[in-house]
Amino acid sequence: MIRDNYLDINKLIKNKKILRLFMVVKRHGGVLRFVGGAVRDALRGIEGSDLDFATDLSPDELAEACLEEGLKTVPIGIKFGTVGVLIDDELVEVTSLRKDVKTDGRHAEIEFTDNWEEDASRRDLTINAVYADEKGNVFDYYNGIEDLEKGRVRFIGSASQRIKEDYLRILRFFRFYSLFGSGKPDKKALEACIENREGLKNLSMERIRDELFKLMLTPRAAETMQIMQDNNILSYVMPDAKRIDALDFLMRLTASKKVPGKPLRRIFTIYQPDVALAENLAVRMRLSRKEKQEFIRWASTDISLSEFMDENGLRRLIYTYGKEFAADKFLLLLSKNKEALPDWYAIWKSIENMPIPVFPLKGKDLIASGTVSQQEIGKKLKALENLWINSGFSLDKKQLLQHLSAQAKAS
Repeated sequence: MIRDNYLDINKLIKNKKILRLFMVVKRHGGVLRFVGGAVRDALRGIEGSDLDFATDLSPDELAEACLEEGLKTVPIGIKFGTVGVLIDDELVEVTSLRKDVKTDGRHAEIEFTDNWEEDASRRDLTINAVYADEKGNVFDYYNGIEDLEKGRVRFIGSASQRIKEDYLRILRFFRFYSLFGSGKPDKKALEACIENREGLKNLSMERIRDELFKLMLTPRAAETMQIMQDNNILSYVMPDAKRIDALDFLMRLTASKKVPGKPLRRIFTIYQPDVALAENLAVRMRLSRKEKQEFIRWASTDISLSEFMDENGLRRLIYTYGKEFAADKFLLLLSKNKEALPDWYAIWKSIENMPIPVFPLKGKDLIASGTVSQQEIGKKLKALENLWINSGFSLDKKQLLQHLSAQAKAS
C-alpha cells in the first residue's frame, strides 16, 4: 500500500515554493498529499496535469492555518471542501478528505473525514486513487499502480455502485481506457457501463460535451468510440457515428507529424454532417456561438482538395476563409476521402506559414481618385478586390486604380 521514495517529486512539481504548503499543514497537525491525475501521470512519466491536493484538515482548519502563516486563501468550492491557496502567484486547490453520504447519479452529499482510505474509496478508478507526499512516498489503497503498469482501467469496488454515484463516470471510464488501457476493456467495468447507460440521460449536455471533448484528444479515441457505439452507449448521448473509420484514418495520418488534435474537428469527422445535421449537432452539444458557427461553416463551405494543390489556390483559400478554417477544412477533406496525399503535411505547413495577402485599396483611395461617387464605393471596391484575387493577388494599388480610371473613361 505504501511505497517509500517511489516517485521522483520533480516529475510532479516545477515550482518548489509549493512545498511550503506541506510544512504549513504539518505545523497545524495535519497531513497534505498530492492526489489524482497529477500523481497518476507522473507515475507514467506524463507532464501536464493540474496539481490537486488532499488534506485531513477540515476546510476551516486549513484556512486558519494558512491565515496564520500569511498565505491567502480563496473559498473556490468550500461547499465541497475545496480551498484555493495562493502560493507565489499560483492558485492551488486543496480538498479535505471526504466520504459520500448520499448520491443521486449527478451530485453527492458529503461529510469530511480524516480517513485516507475512506477518501480513496469514493474516487472512481483505481488509477485515480493514488496519493503522494512531498518526499515521493506513494500511498496506493486499491492497487492503482499495478493497474497502471498493466494497462488495466477498472472501478474501485463495485463498478455499478461507482457509476450510480455519478453517471458521468461511464464516459470517464472510456476516456481513461483510451489513455491508459491496453487490450480489451475490463469486463466488469464494461458490463456496468452497459447496465447503467440509461443514467447518462440524467446528465447535463454540458458535462457530457466536456467529457467527450476530452475523450476526443486521447490517442485511441477512434477505437474507444467504436467500442462505445458497438455497446449502444454512444447513442445515449449522441447520434450513432457512421464515420469512425474516418477519424481512425485521420489520427493515424497525423500522429507521426504531431499535428495538434482538435476535439470539435474530430467530432465533425465521425459524422461528416451536411448543414442540417451540423446545425442539429451544434445545438445538441450546446456549443458556444463561435464553435457553432465554425462547426456549421465546415459543413456549408464547398471546397475541393484540388484547391489546396497549387499556391495561388491555397492563397485564395487563406485570404477568403482564414488560416485556421483552411487548415481544418483540409484535414476534414483528407479524412472524408481517406486520402493520404504524399505531400499533405507540406500543404498543411504551407497554410500555417503562408502570409495572408493584404488588399492594397481602401475606400478613401477610391474617393481620392475622383472617379467614384460615395454611393458606388462599396460596389466598386468589391469588384476591384475580385479582380485582384483573380490576378493571383499580383495587381498593386497603382494598377488597380488605373483599371478603375480606364473603366470610368470607358463609361
